[in-house]
Amino acid sequence: MQDDLNVPAWLPPLRLALQRVGPGPLRWLFCAFVGLVCVAVSQLLVSLLGQGDRLSAAVVAAVCGLGLAALFSASLLGLLSHLDRALRYSVRYATRDSLTGLYSRRHFLHQVEREWSLARRYETPCALVLIDIDHFKRINEAYSSRCGDLLLREVAGVCGETLRHADVLARYGGEEFMLFLPHTDPLGALDVAERIRERVERMGYGWNGHSIPTSVSIGVAVLKLNHTGLDDLLNEAGEALHLAKADGRNCVRAGPGLLPDSLSAIRG
Repeated sequence: MQDDLNVPAWLPPLRLALQRVGPGPLRWLFCAFVGLVCVAVSQLLVSLLGQGDRLSAAVVAAVCGLGLAALFSASLLGLLSHLDRALRYSVRYATRDSLTGLYSRRHFLHQVEREWSLARRYETPCALVLIDIDHFKRINEAYSSRCGDLLLREVAGVCGETLRHADVLARYGGEEFMLFLPHTDPLGALDVAERIRERVERMGYGWNGHSIPTSVSIGVAVLKLNHTGLDDLLNEAGEALHLAKADGRNCVRAGPGLLPDSLSAIRG
């Protein structure tokens, strides 16, 4: 991600040195380096000119070098710290959704494309889960967009409570969340989806004294042999989500052909 931001090649090593050594010792190292360079230059000039007192030249050069280094080191290290903070903010802005703190859609697709390719190459199972907050527009209109924003954060937190380290959760857009589950078979994916649905239903969301019933509709799709790209998996998850909405919402539905009918529909 840092490469996408065109980070200068010299910045990461300097950041690492600042973190490991600390600003104080790094300042002294910088002063010593500048002093030694100044002394070396003074000795070179004495040699080229063929005259002058080497000791005096070395002392004057060292004093001037240390003075200049001490004067500028604080500013240089301050600038480096500022660049470091700006870089961390830029990376977070590029990868995270500002409202929920989850991965952004762009970063999610970048991560999942790589994981999907590995799963297809090594024939390991993986699943995609599309989560949509039921009647979100109605909640926004009835209670304000601020209420809707807080609801998005609450649901994002609930969705992430039981996930594994390798799972990738993102805000996919609007009131939709997308979850990628590597090394997960169909039954495992449906189990994760159902646990999320139950947790959201039980979370007890309220706003200004009003209790607001909250639920999600969830579509699940898994990697198949006939999938030629990530879009196939996304489309099947979308179809499953539309089926969940058509069946009354607050339920989990599987993509076409994922499981037998007796297992592909789970209603809370």
